[in-house]
Amino acid sequence: MITIIGSGKVGTSAALFMALKKLDDILLLDIREGVPQGEALDLSHAMSILGINVNITGSTNFEDMKGSDLVVVTAGFPRKPGMTREELVGKNAGVIVDIAEKIKKYAPDAIVMLTTNPLDAMAYLMYKRLGWDRSRVIGFSGVLDSGRLAYYASRKLGVSPASIVPIVLGMHGKQMFPVPRLSTVGGAPLTMMLSKEEIDKVVEETIKAGATITNLRGYSSNFGPGSGLAVMAESVLKDQKSMFLASVYLDGEYGISDVFAGVPVILGRNGVERIIELPLNDEEKAGFLESVEAIRANIAQIPKEYLG
Repeated sequence: MITIIGSGKVGTSAALFMALKKLDDILLLDIREGVPQGEALDLSHAMSILGINVNITGSTNFEDMKGSDLVVVTAGFPRKPGMTREELVGKNAGVIVDIAEKIKKYAPDAIVMLTTNPLDAMAYLMYKRLGWDRSRVIGFSGVLDSGRLAYYASRKLGVSPASIVPIVLGMHGKQMFPVPRLSTVGGAPLTMMLSKEEIDKVVEETIKAGATITNLRGYSSNFGPGSGLAVMAESVLKDQKSMFLASVYLDGEYGISDVFAGVPVILGRNGVERIIELPLNDEEKAGFLESVEAIRANIAQIPKEYLG
């Protein structure tokens, strides 16, 4: 069973895409009575129309997550126009602490993915509160950021985004670090196929993408995160061992320790089964480290009592 904690736009979008992929039965959990039940019923009607047999239920009772193989955490305060992800540290830290205790109690064998912002700091907090092996806590970030990079680069190149292997490292936020030299089309790096001005524009659009969506429609993205969570969940539940960019706990990789940051990983039934270390040049290493330091600054804002 897949449990999704948080029945807002991201949670319900993730449930939709996971149901369309027929990954498993889905439980929507929320503290707002009626909301998860209503979303689950609407999604169930949609699956009935499409002829897809997936059991989708909603609940406010966290005990119902017992037996979950995967717990996806989308709960928390969302970004509003003009807000940065980093401004949400104080608000969402308490949410994560509460949810972590419920996961430990009711779903002790699950793999945990989360999207709550600021992503890397909240993933770090979740990991510390759970006290589990680092392979079982995965921050969703790079799939979305790299997907955006592929989209914007594809428009410049006149190719399908699916033809691009995009690389975005570090923070999920303003200090994310796209790496055009290691982002490729048919093995050729973007730095060979686009001018410096075009690459700079693609990087700028990628970094600002979330804010652009939020400013345009008044709330943050949900279809991008929902689809990304679905493909990551598929790799875990079906043991596909596919490569994704995700925020994971680093313990010596890239010369970095005790922080969550976006890097390429292999996801399978055990969660993070391998962390891939890319051949960064000196300039790229410096950019990546700068992004990691921005994550550490967010972690430093988490109340010490929450970290235990």
